[in-house]
Amino acid sequence: MALSACSGAGGGGTSSDGKTVNVLMVNNPQMLDIQKLTADNFTKETGIKVNYTVLPENDVRDKISQEFSSQAGQYDVATISNFEVPSYAKNNWLAPLDDYVSKDSEFDQDDVLGSMTKSLTAEDGKLYAEPFYGESSFLMYRKDVFQAKGLTMPEKPTWQQVADLAAKVDNAQPGMRGICLRGLPGWGEVFAPLTTVVNTFGGTWFEKDWTPKVNAPEFQQATQFYVDLVRKHGESGAPQAGFTECLNNMQQGKVAMWYDATSAAGSLEASDSPVSGKLGYVEAPVVKTKSSGWLYTWAWGIQKASKRQDNAWKFISWASSKKYEELVGTKLGWAKVPSGKRQSLYDNPKYQEAASAFYKVTDLAITNADPENPGVQPRPAPGIQFVGIPEFTDLGTQVSQEVSAAIAGRQSVKEALDKGQELAQKVADKYK
Repeated sequence: MALSACSGAGGGGTSSDGKTVNVLMVNNPQMLDIQKLTADNFTKETGIKVNYTVLPENDVRDKISQEFSSQAGQYDVATISNFEVPSYAKNNWLAPLDDYVSKDSEFDQDDVLGSMTKSLTAEDGKLYAEPFYGESSFLMYRKDVFQAKGLTMPEKPTWQQVADLAAKVDNAQPGMRGICLRGLPGWGEVFAPLTTVVNTFGGTWFEKDWTPKVNAPEFQQATQFYVDLVRKHGESGAPQAGFTECLNNMQQGKVAMWYDATSAAGSLEASDSPVSGKLGYVEAPVVKTKSSGWLYTWAWGIQKASKRQDNAWKFISWASSKKYEELVGTKLGWAKVPSGKRQSLYDNPKYQEAASAFYKVTDLAITNADPENPGVQPRPAPGIQFVGIPEFTDLGTQVSQEVSAAIAGRQSVKEALDKGQELAQKVADKYK
């Protein structure tokens, strides 16, 4: 993936021209698709040129945080998530969107899934971002490989069943490993899937009274299980593997299973995907909880300091619209539509046909996700694959570096989590 790319007048331009908008975004496949479609559609219709700056996930998170905290105003729009919205809104870094929504009859906010709207609404009751796509997490697997081995994937697998199956499909084809699990450091990389595993094993980052539990038995058991599984039957280069690397591994037939974001299915089932039609999809694996899928949205937010907020809203209202979904479906294939945000898409027969392998499981996963009660004990802050506090970006990333080192075999899981407990205690001391 290119570190930066552009559409219209060039990457990351700072023109104050009234007919431009500068967008900073993550380099996920859906965002790369919108780059291709912008000039011939949005710019052609509105005359507004879009300057895109595109970065890998960890890099874009850092850059967005720096840009919005400084309110430099260089970028008008950025891809933020339901994690950032509460704190960014509280710090007055985002422009509220309610007035734009109320005046834009075509946008149809009521069609946006309630869980998405709620997750992008701050404590003040105002809406601060619109979803580009929403996701939960599920398990993807090669049906043909399982069939050849005489194996059956349960509709609601446990993590132990997944580990047993990973051992059986490891090396089922030349160069194929049993499973792909993220190992790349980053609170939004390895700890996205890993925290869901911690939750369902009975662990938590913090108890309700902010007592840190990072080296507690349940957190340790879950992390040991994850590290052992990826070391024994996981992808090569696991400590450097994030979402993008696992997606590539799955598409290239290098892994038989992958636990990750539901949004990956659109790329896997695209017409040009080598594994299209070969995959099955089941709910996120569990141990002690009924479900364990996360809830997340990459969404568009407008920087409060932007001098082009009207243009920014025009871009967002196009990028998050039913019209844009129709455009992607027509031009690139319905399986590639950025999904998980609008009910009308799930009701669309064209999408149902193209996404027949995964859309029902995706819808179920998003519906069942419960950010308020994701584990077995009460939590002090909302969030499934993250803790909904600003300090988690630093805490999660630092602890992820230790876990990634354990995946690489440079230290034990216990050593990693003992260090993590000390870091979590410092955060807890602020809140107690």
